[in-house]
Amino acid sequence: MSTTSDHGRLFVAYLAEKRPVIEAYLAEHAPRPLADEMAYADLERYAYAPFRRFTASGGKRTRPTLALLGCEAVGADADRALSSAVAIEDFQSAALIHDDIADKGELRRGEPCTYLTEGVGVAINIGDLGIVRTFAGVLGDDALDDATKLRVLDELAQMEQRTVEGQALDLGWVRDGRWDVSTADYLCMASHKTAFYSASSPLSIGAICGGGSDGQVEALGSFGIDAGLAFQLQDDLLNLVGDAEAQGKDFRTDITEGKRTMVVTWSLEHLEGREHDELVSILSAHATDQGQIAHAVDLMRGCGAIDAVRGYAHSLACHAKGELAGMDFEDRAAAVLDSMADFFVERTG
Repeated sequence: MSTTSDHGRLFVAYLAEKRPVIEAYLAEHAPRPLADEMAYADLERYAYAPFRRFTASGGKRTRPTLALLGCEAVGADADRALSSAVAIEDFQSAALIHDDIADKGELRRGEPCTYLTEGVGVAINIGDLGIVRTFAGVLGDDALDDATKLRVLDELAQMEQRTVEGQALDLGWVRDGRWDVSTADYLCMASHKTAFYSASSPLSIGAICGGGSDGQVEALGSFGIDAGLAFQLQDDLLNLVGDAEAQGKDFRTDITEGKRTMVVTWSLEHLEGREHDELVSILSAHATDQGQIAHAVDLMRGCGAIDAVRGYAHSLACHAKGELAGMDFEDRAAAVLDSMADFFVERTG
């Protein structure tokens, strides 16, 4: 594994290199109304313009970049995966717009959440538009043959279903006040909700667009599951024990929100008696008192949960690299994938 000081710089450079390409394609293929001129202005106002604004405010474009990386890994031109990359970004927009409603969020990407500016009903519909666009862009890509389109659409459908399944578990556990969630339960939920659409599916879809073999597609998908899950675990750790200044207002909000993370499930499996009940009480109460929040972190640290999750995340990154061993991938892309696994567990923000 690369040294901690490296922090996956090769992967970060690849993200920076591909972002302008993705931004240009997003702008060129931004969705527009299908209706006649009489309804065009209102459709722009109530659906298309808000969706384009939200998507344009996106972050590093990591998910679409991974689709390009998957395509390059099998020796093809990354441009072949652009429509699929943007499809994944459209789904990301839809998921975030809907998530903010479910979570009653206030800010997204530094701006008020869509449901606060547009209203809940309109925001739900704007998110639905993003789901529709997930398929429309691929269907309209003349550079892909029909057989490739069908394979991509099948992967996209599975990606979306997995994400919904993960969200169902996450929301259901919160609704029912469940604290009997095991670490195995959490890993299943996080794999479905995060790892598939954040890493595994983009890489697999990119490889399909590039004409990769079944073995290459499968290897990249397996790599993505491990790497994507490691990314989520590092996110959870940063929220609890990362740089408070860098995290800003989001620091330790997972405790206030009572999130079922691996740190929490591991802690509840190993704490006993009064300490177990104290942690459940703080998480259930959605505590905002900094003393209580710090005590919750101390309980989790004291039982070894922080170290256990950090160790497991690193083991996932190592295992991810092993998934690529013996496969015929383009040299530069293979190096970027290796760097990506390091970055996902070494990043500090």
